[in-house]
Amino acid sequence: MYDDLHEDAAVFDFDELSNQLLEQGLQTSPSELHGCLCGLLCAGAASQPEAGLDALGRALDLVLHGELAGQAMALYAVSAAALEDEEFDFHPLLPGDDAGIHERTEALAGWSRGFLAGFAYETGRADRAGAPLSGDRSEILRDFAAITQAEVDEEAGEEESEASFTELVEYLRFAALNVFLDNCADNRRDDDSPGRGQPVH
Repeated sequence: MYDDLHEDAAVFDFDELSNQLLEQGLQTSPSELHGCLCGLLCAGAASQPEAGLDALGRALDLVLHGELAGQAMALYAVSAAALEDEEFDFHPLLPGDDAGIHERTEALAGWSRGFLAGFAYETGRADRAGAPLSGDRSEILRDFAAITQAEVDEEAGEEESEASFTELVEYLRFAALNVFLDNCADNRRDDDSPGRGQPVH
C-alpha cells in the first residue's frame, strides 16, 4: 500500500498546489498545509482522508474546494503512510532546490507553524490539552516554535546557508517521526492498560 501512495506523491507539485491555494483566495502555503496535516497525524488524528480534511480546515481556519480538497486528502493519506513506513521515508513538503534559499527557509518556517497548529488542534480536540508531554516531545515542540522564526543569515555564505537549511530539514524530518512514534507508543500503552474498554458500573 505504501509503495502505491509513495508513487502518487510525485503529483504533489509545490508550485501547482501554491497556485491552487491562491486561486481559492487562500494565503496558506503548501508547506504550512502539509505541516498541519503532519501535526494532526503526530498528535494521534485518525488517518482517514476525510477526517484529515475536516481537521485541517478547523486547525488553519480554511475551507478547501474541488480538486484542491482532493489533493489535500491524498496528501494526508501519503503523509500517514510515510510516517508509518519502516524505512523512515518521510519528508516535509518544501519548494524544490531550484527555489531561492529565502523562499525555502520561509517555507520551512511555515511547515513548522502548520505542524504546531495541527498538533495543538488535535491535542485539544482529544481532550489531552492538559496532559503532560514527554520531555523529548516538549523539547521538539519548543524547537519547532523556534523554527517558525527561521531566517537566512545575510552574513553567511551560500554554502553555509545551504548547509544550515539542510540540517534544519533533517531535524524536522526525524523530530516529526519521533513525535509520531512516541504518540503511537502512548496509544498502545493506553490500549493495554488494565480496565481499558471495560464497562463502568
